[in-house]
Amino acid sequence: MFRIAAIAIAVAALVVWMSTFTVDERERVIVFSLGEIKRTDLDPGLHFKFPIVNNVRKFDARIMTLDIPPDRFLTSEAKNVIVDFYARWRIDDVGQFFRATRGDERNAQDRMAQILRDGMRNEFARYTLDQVVSGERITIMGAVREQALDTARELGVTLVDVRIRRMDLPDEVSESVFSRMRAERERIAQDFRARGQEQAERIRADADRQRTVIIANAYREAEQIRGEGDATAAAAYAAAYEQDTEFFTFYRSLLAYRNTMVGKDNFYVLEPDSQFFRYFQDPMGMGRPREQ
Repeated sequence: MFRIAAIAIAVAALVVWMSTFTVDERERVIVFSLGEIKRTDLDPGLHFKFPIVNNVRKFDARIMTLDIPPDRFLTSEAKNVIVDFYARWRIDDVGQFFRATRGDERNAQDRMAQILRDGMRNEFARYTLDQVVSGERITIMGAVREQALDTARELGVTLVDVRIRRMDLPDEVSESVFSRMRAERERIAQDFRARGQEQAERIRADADRQRTVIIANAYREAEQIRGEGDATAAAAYAAAYEQDTEFFTFYRSLLAYRNTMVGKDNFYVLEPDSQFFRYFQDPMGMGRPREQ
């Protein structure tokens, strides 16, 4: 009896195990009934099935990465570009995915890779090499994704994103491109230098003009001040001369003696009756020098 009970419990456990299955929130599930799709996209948790009649296929519902080998694409200038890109995708309609690919993820990836290559080829043919290198890649990737969305839906998947990982030029193209880029940069640099020199000349000319104007104004003011000073000095001399004419004359003669009689070996050739010696003969300066 004990053995029969144990066998019955084991059979019941086996039946229960074969009649139940669990669904993880990271999975998409298809329940088949005699090879035909019965149910899809079950909620996460514990579910029941009929043993032998039903079987279950599970697929990853997370976002997956499709790495596409680098390939060559022609630009509108018929120049080759080697592009390494990838795509992110996930299964959206698991029933349609199974019908389109028989549940083979590799088959789905191959078909999506071909679709994306065709889209890349079409988009790169619309742009020049400079546009592709300088910043049109985001536009290209968006267009490729939009073109591939309808085909991806036919596979039961959602194309989340398409990104370029790396973009290189073939060796035969790289040197010519770099030479053209160097020439372009040199042209831009020369243009900036020319503009800088023009601006520098303009600044120097303006500075020279301002300098000339400032010097002229300063010279004019200096001459004006000097004239006013000379006029004031002349007025002071005239006023002093009018106060004591004889003393002023005597003082000027002393200044002349001091300024001319300097040193020991000075010689002067003057007439004896010159007014220069008037105060030597007459302290009052009224007489004339005696003849020698």
